[in-house]
Formats: sequence, C-alpha cells, structure tokens
Amino acid sequence: MIYVQHLLGVGHLQRARHLATALAQQGLRVELVTGGMPQAGAGLAGVNLHQLLPTYSADASFSILLDVNGQEIDEPWRERRRTQLLDLFERLSPRVLITETFPFGRRMLRFELMPLLAKARASAQCQLVISSIRDILQPKSKPGRNQEILELVERYYDRVIVHGDPAVARLEDSFESAFDLHDKIYYSGYICKAAAPTIDKKEAHGEVLVSAGGSGTGLRILETAIAARASTRLAQIDWRILVSHAIDEADFRRLGQLAVQGIIVERNRADFSDLMQQASLSISQAGYNTVTDILGARIPAVVIPFAEAGEIEQTLRAQCLQDRGRLAMLMLEANQLSTTKLAAAVDRALELDTFFAVNFDGASNSAAQIATWLAAVES
Repeated sequence: MIYVQHLLGVGHLQRARHLATALAQQGLRVELVTGGMPQAGAGLAGVNLHQLLPTYSADASFSILLDVNGQEIDEPWRERRRTQLLDLFERLSPRVLITETFPFGRRMLRFELMPLLAKARASAQCQLVISSIRDILQPKSKPGRNQEILELVERYYDRVIVHGDPAVARLEDSFESAFDLHDKIYYSGYICKAAAPTIDKKEAHGEVLVSAGGSGTGLRILETAIAARASTRLAQIDWRILVSHAIDEADFRRLGQLAVQGIIVERNRADFSDLMQQASLSISQAGYNTVTDILGARIPAVVIPFAEAGEIEQTLRAQCLQDRGRLAMLMLEANQLSTTKLAAAVDRALELDTFFAVNFDGASNSAAQIATWLAAVES
C-alpha cells in the first residue's frame, strides 16, 4: 500500500502517523510517501518512509510552492519530482493507493498526482484508490471547481474516507456536492491520539493551556491571553503559553517579559495532547488536531479560528461545535478579539457542558475498513 501524504504542516504528519500505524497493525505493508519538508521523528515502526523532493507553501494562500532553498518551484523541478513519485509507484507496485486531501484540495500538486492516478487505474495490481480527507474542507469559490472534483472522484477513486464524525460535521457542510458521492463516502471518526481516562473537570485544578498552532499568525492570540488572565475566573491558576517556533525570538522574549507570576511562556511542546488532558481550559485556534484534543480531553475551550487568505475551514469547524454548545468562539478580525472579550469568553466556556459523544477511533476504523474493502475486491 502506498499512502501519499503531501504534508505541508506538522498536523498532517500527525494524522498520517496514526493512520499508517493502524494500517500496519492490520498486516498491510505501508509505504508512506511525504512531499513536505522533512520532519524530525517522522519514522514509524512497520512503516517505510519515502521522502520526495521537499516543498512548502509560501504563505497561507497555498498558491505558491517553494523548494528547500526557498525558491519557487519550476517545471524542471516538477518533472524531477513527478518522475520520483511515478518510479516509486512502479517499484513498489501497491495494491492500494491513498492520497491525502486530493482531489478536494492540493490542486497545486496536480502535475504529479494526475499522472499517478492514471498509472494506478491502469495497474493490474492496484485494486483500490482512496481519498483521505478531514472533517471540514475549504469551500471552493471558483465556478466549476466542485464539478471538477466530482469528475475526478468518479473517474479515479473507489472510496472517500472522511476522518470525522457526522455528529460534529457532515461533508456536505463544507462541500455542497457531497450528496453526489454518498455511495463512496465513509466516515471513520476522528484520527487522534488515544484519550487518557476522563477526569472530572469540575474538580480539576490544572492550568489553562494557551496555544496558537505551528505558524506565526497566532502572536496576537498569545498576547491577548496573557493580558486577559487577570480578568477571568481562572486568574488564580497557572496559564501555560505555548509559542510556535515560527514566531521569532524577539517576540518570544517579549511574551516572556509580559508574563507575570503564574504565567509560563515556552515553545511548542511534543506532549501537547498530554498537557491538554490535564488542563482546566484551552485557548487555541481551531485546527483539526487541536479540536480533537479538546474534545478528547473534555475540557472547556475558547477557540479563535485561523481565517487568513480566505481560509474558513477552522471557522466552520468552530461554528459547528459552538452551535452544539461545546465551546466558545471568537474571531481574530473584525474587532472580535480583545482582552475584555477573551476574558468573557473564558468565563462563558466554563459554563458549557463538556461531555459530547464523538467517535475518536478514526485510525483503527479506517484501517479495518480498508482491509475489508481490499478483501472484497480480491475475493
């Protein structure tokens, strides 16, 4: 099996690791192909990792890709990477091909994914082609884009696995044409780290965990949280401020200078999920991994969705959960984030019911379902 995971961030790698491990536990040989920048600790027991020529997005618009030297990729670069990917497929001869997000996103990678899909459909060995997507998609604004996606799924894909729970959000909430794919869609549940035993958050005296993802866009969230602490009902417990490595050292030091006693400022940590389990409340953006950690820890939460460059995926996810009474949402722009408003949102979140039944078995469910589909087509 080849799992093509064109990761452009740490969060994508986290989901890929969980899914690839679950597939390997099903006895399937997994070849994880990554096209993003190399990540420390990406290797997995029982999973073979293949690094393509690395690339990353120039900004939040995801419209320009850069190479490892920060130069915009050109046609010779595309040709080298396309050849690299197709040669891998030829050499590994997989029974299953999984692409993450495409064709629902990653359109800038069509130059290599379209030839890969054509090769998979022409292969006698490859029995299943699957698209792996998150719970919420970035809605398409350009006319004809949804129809293009439908045609690609119909032509090249056997199944679409949605790594979410319809109790939170259905695919049609962010992709209006999902009804046309109902016979191919499978909701796996969320892919996340296994949750620790539930503790009574009413009796918890853990810290407030403040984070803003892995990019540099969350500086204002962190600054506002530090200023808001004294005005909340949680002013007497510690607040831990986690700072992305994308925020420069000068701003990191300035955040430390703003911190009074009871406020801890440090860089992002690998044990984020464990910290979330013991927290009394979370303040964060609304990315897939952070939200699943919030839901799994069953703690009150305030979320400020990332919404730059027309991105509304996080806003839709946060809105779904706010509508269900699970968290409080503020927006970074339109003067909706201020010290006063954040403090009020923290106190409001403390009154919400944090019990919300969600399927967190996305990795194991996906792996078991893929094994079942494969057995059916090969019988």
